[in-house]
Amino acid sequence: MTALYGGFNVKDNDQTSACPNTAALMGRPIEPRPVVETRRPEEMMENMLAFGGAYMRRVWRVLDRAVGNGVPLVFAAAGPITVSGAHLHYVNDLLKTGWFAAISTTDAVCYHDGHRSLNQHDLTPVHEVAIEGRDIEHREAEIIRVTNTGFRGDVLYEQDKFLTAMLLRDEFQYKMSGTEFRHHLGRYYGAQEKAVGAKAGLLSTCYEHAIPVFVGAPGDGSVFLNAMKLWAMDQANLLTRPFKFELDIHREVFESCALHYELTHRDEPKQIGIWILGGGVPKNFALQPEPGLIQILGVDAPGYRYDAQIVGADVKDGSLSSCLPDEAYTWEKLDIEALGKDGSEPTAASMQADYTMVAPWMAQALLGKRARYQKLSEELGDTELFRRHSDAPGYLNRVGQRRLYDRMPHMTARLIGQIAHDPKNIEFLRNTMEFSLPVMRSL
Repeated sequence: MTALYGGFNVKDNDQTSACPNTAALMGRPIEPRPVVETRRPEEMMENMLAFGGAYMRRVWRVLDRAVGNGVPLVFAAAGPITVSGAHLHYVNDLLKTGWFAAISTTDAVCYHDGHRSLNQHDLTPVHEVAIEGRDIEHREAEIIRVTNTGFRGDVLYEQDKFLTAMLLRDEFQYKMSGTEFRHHLGRYYGAQEKAVGAKAGLLSTCYEHAIPVFVGAPGDGSVFLNAMKLWAMDQANLLTRPFKFELDIHREVFESCALHYELTHRDEPKQIGIWILGGGVPKNFALQPEPGLIQILGVDAPGYRYDAQIVGADVKDGSLSSCLPDEAYTWEKLDIEALGKDGSEPTAASMQADYTMVAPWMAQALLGKRARYQKLSEELGDTELFRRHSDAPGYLNRVGQRRLYDRMPHMTARLIGQIAHDPKNIEFLRNTMEFSLPVMRSL
């Protein structure tokens, strides 16, 4: 007996249909393992097969494949990850693995990173506070609130004193890139943390592992506000000697391009990936090296091969925060291979969510899998482990720490050499200077 359903001829007890693409369109069966039988965090991720959980699984799988294949990742994080303690919760442990080549974040993240090591405060200055309804009381009590976290207002003033004293040191009295500045800042934070017995913060961890820290909007935060204060004092002749600190924005942006070029042309596997948390300027800055290389400098370079993002913005708002990886491909920010060319599994995935709810679970799964491989390495030896699990070398990062901050002078010099000596590049750059501007009246 044959019945007609929605235009398809379906026979009783027969799984075939008249549509020839049915087999190709049908994915894995929705038969997840019972949660009581799930032993490891990565198994939980793999068994999230439907609805929002499926989006989470897709993002997890991109990260899992990137790490397993030894592809260096850029970590782009918006939001107050240091106020919330996310760096102590999971970010620092991720950075210590050697999986991450660079960080793109905010000036505010760098500023609040120092609070837990100030001399005048205990090691836990940030506390949980009411998320709404008591801000009149908070203000009267001089409590600064960030969502449901809060700290006393004098923490900010002590942080400002720390930064002011640091910025007046001789080693800061010249023009430097933002990555060099934050490398120094991480060194000072680390010394302060050791002096008071505080846990290592975000920037001191980056300093220890030579991970460059990029900030796309350095003027939008209180670290730079303190530099502005000293500039103003210098203009008003209130300092005993000239204040010469200056951020070299050109160099920092060029360094981001040089890092991308280095990883896609010299370091195996000559690919790069990104994990985006929260969108904003950190996401935009981290995606800019590709158009910076191709569109602006005329240098051939592949885009990101792996793109895993967790963003809160709705894609309909038209912002860069919300845009999907497919859209990034049209800007040449993403490699075509990431979109699943020729039917292969895509290595780009996005989900709309509050990353503070989702990212810790993914971090636990990644770090848990790494810990499991470390244990198996001790039991079996690397040869047998790698025979059984092809992604173990990537998880254990057998290539070692890349320490890209230490290599920054060589990377920038190589990219300068590329655009200075390649005739194709030279011709491209000169052509970009040709435009017939309208005649303007003198001001």
